[in-house]
Formats: sequence, structure tokens, C-alpha cells
Amino acid sequence: MARIQPQETAPVLLNKTDLCKSLGISTQAFDKWDVPVHSKKGRECLYTMADVVANRVANERKKHLSKPDEDDPEKPDLDYERWRLTKAQADGQEIKNEKERKEVVEVGFCVFVLNRIAAQIAPVLDQIHLQVKRKNPELPERTIQAIKAEVIKSQNTASKLAEGIEDLLDEYIGSTD
Repeated sequence: MARIQPQETAPVLLNKTDLCKSLGISTQAFDKWDVPVHSKKGRECLYTMADVVANRVANERKKHLSKPDEDDPEKPDLDYERWRLTKAQADGQEIKNEKERKEVVEVGFCVFVLNRIAAQIAPVLDQIHLQVKRKNPELPERTIQAIKAEVIKSQNTASKLAEGIEDLLDEYIGSTD
């Protein structure tokens, strides 16, 4: 018995216009697909349907491989991240509005103000023992020195007040909770 040899059929070649009509797409869309040209006849590029199908299958595989796994624990939840960003922006705007209404101030401003107040109090406290001595010259010198020592303690306390503002803020927040 004689074996029948399979005949190799020549692929059907279509130009771009006919191919796009059969696929129902525009030539511009087809150009974006980057389908390889099978052959050229003069200025006309000819394509096979097999090349077009292989191109589209490869494109879908590439899309599928580039998609992150749905069960990946490292993958961020975009809706949650978007919500967090929106909430942070809203909170920031609310703080800005409260600052404009002068309902809240920054800790740095409080430190600045307390340093200024301490600088204004220091010369007044520095003069107390002299004023007491002038008004009461009969007071013994050791009493004046005791007053001066207490005034110096007060000056030191006033000058350190600005340094402890953050600790005081933490204490205040803890007491209001």
C-alpha cells in the first residue's frame, strides 16, 4: 500500500486592509499590535492569520503573567491605601483649619513663647532681692540672701519650662484619655 504524503498548504496571505476588515478593527489598532510581516509584495505587507493569532495569544499570556497573584500577602490593597491617603489628607486639612482659627498651635511655637516669657521674667526676678533690701533696710543680710536664693531657683525653673514642653504635652494627653 502506498502511503499518502500530507501536502503542505501554503498559508493564505492577507494585506493589512483585508485583515483589518475581517477582524473588524482599524488599521491603526492593528499597527499597535506589532504583528510580524510574513512577506512583502512590492510595497504591500502580507500577514497570515496564524501570525495574528499567535501575537494575540502571546499578548494575553504576557498580561496574565504580569498580573500580581490575588492571594499574595505582600500585595497592597489599593482601596485601603487610597482610603488611608484620603483620611490623612482630610486630617491634615482639619489641623490646618484649626490653626487658622487659632484653636491649636504647634509645640515649637509653645517653646518659642515660653522662652520669650522666661526672658521677660528673668530681669524682674533678678531685681526682687534689691527692691526688698531698698524697702526694708533693717532686714539682715542673710534674709536678703535667702530671698535671692529662692529667686534664683524660680529663675531656673522658668528657664527650664520651655525644655519640658513636650513632656508636659504627653502628660496632658495622658490625663485627658
